[in-house]
Amino acid sequence: MATLYTYFRSGTSHRTRIALALKGVAYEQVAIDLTASAQRDPDFLARNPQGLVPAFVTDEGETLTQSMAIIEWLEETHPKPPLLPQDPVARAKVRAIANAVACDIHPLGNLRVLQYLRKEYGQDEAGVAAWATRWIRDGFHAIEQMLADSPKGSLGGPWCWGKDPTLADVCLVPQIYAAVSRYALDIRYWRRIAEIDMAAAAHPAFQIAHPTRQADAR
Repeated sequence: MATLYTYFRSGTSHRTRIALALKGVAYEQVAIDLTASAQRDPDFLARNPQGLVPAFVTDEGETLTQSMAIIEWLEETHPKPPLLPQDPVARAKVRAIANAVACDIHPLGNLRVLQYLRKEYGQDEAGVAAWATRWIRDGFHAIEQMLADSPKGSLGGPWCWGKDPTLADVCLVPQIYAAVSRYALDIRYWRRIAEIDMAAAAHPAFQIAHPTRQADAR
């Protein structure tokens, strides 16, 4: 069986679990405790030299790293249900929302970045939180405007693009969780983002993948 090396609160692990659940792919989990520096263990580094989660081992024994690459592999090998629209312009817009999270928001709030701020720049927890929330707010402001282009009215449903979850939702929902659970941001300020969060809370795949539902949650 496939294996996912994961950490319950990791946003990249969270988005990968959502994609796996949406695709209906069975797998086993191996928890990598980032707070205990388990990602630096030689055995794990041999699997992923970056020392990051997630890492995904396929049924054939191939190890895949980087959440977006894993999700692309899932889309190519398990095309149903699709995470991208058929229309090329729509696909680009969905990818743009996903990358606004994966490339522009999430990396600036990554554990190793926040630890660097603490150790090298002497920031206290208030300073670290101010740093993280600055980039989340900026990102959510932009994404809320990007969502204004989505075909919500014509296709129904509250998701980022149309009536079914897409790659954009897979990336956005874990970032919403981090914003609320770690930094107590009130997402009601962003109407469409709040709607997507409510839809995810009621969707079985998002429920299964939720950090609080993982074996290593605490």
